[in-house]
Amino acid sequence: MDSSVIFEQKGFSINFHEDFLKGTELATQIKKYNFFSYSVNESLHLSPKEEKQIESIVHNIKIEYQNNQDEFSKEIIISQLSTLLKYANRFYERQFLNRKELSNDLLEKFNFQLAMYFESGKLSENGIPTIEQIADKLNVSQRYLSDTLKKETGKTTTEHLQLNLIDKAKDILLQPHKTIAEVAYELGFEYPHYFSRLFKKKEGISPSQYIEKYKMN
Repeated sequence: MDSSVIFEQKGFSINFHEDFLKGTELATQIKKYNFFSYSVNESLHLSPKEEKQIESIVHNIKIEYQNNQDEFSKEIIISQLSTLLKYANRFYERQFLNRKELSNDLLEKFNFQLAMYFESGKLSENGIPTIEQIADKLNVSQRYLSDTLKKETGKTTTEHLQLNLIDKAKDILLQPHKTIAEVAYELGFEYPHYFSRLFKKKEGISPSQYIEKYKMN
């Protein structure tokens, strides 16, 4: 690395103990902000205008904390914190929309990872993969993967996983001499009735009814 190159970093952090929020509406609201579980590489990228909005709120918090310690201070600071988080949530929504192409790419990679896992025979050996395992393969956090797919398709990661399993099940069910229990175990289900319940929930008919329907055709 060139020693003449100097990297300058400037920023700020807001730190507060969870007890500070106890008994406030924000103590409950803060749990809905999924971005706290995102990885560093999934962080929010602010436009210059957005930066100014965030800096203004932080400035207000700083002034209140340093200069106005009275009976109103805590309520005002928490109100500003709440506003800050709402803006962050809004800006993430914008980021998801602006990165639609990347979202499509992530969905394709998600489906590809599942297809590879299914074809490898690992379903019957290791069971159905967890969302965390798939996210690790894609090098994204579980929460970011879930939020991205939900914004893009309206379905959660679990729903996508289940739909892929059902599509795979449809092919196997029509193979000759396969019992429903064998299909369930091949798909990684520990108990066949769990498979039957999921299949009926998604398709509106039981696995045995599905077999009869397509055998008649």
